[in-house]
Amino acid sequence: MKREVEQRIETAKAQAVRQRNYRRARDRALARLGNDYPNVYRTYLEEEMEADEDMGKKWLDITGRTRVVNSRS
Repeated sequence: MKREVEQRIETAKAQAVRQRNYRRARDRALARLGNDYPNVYRTYLEEEMEADEDMGKKWLDITGRTRVVNSRS
């Protein structure tokens, strides 16, 4: 039983490391795309922000403050 628990913990740790590495690579790729195509990136970002706000989701600005979202019924 103890060995099974240890194996699960090790598997979870390995999965967490893989996920973290994937996120880092994805974030670096998005940064590169944003630098290479800033206007397209801003356009897509604005579209996603509007879609999220339409669903009532909040966005954080660079200081960590949330943008005011008016509920649209």
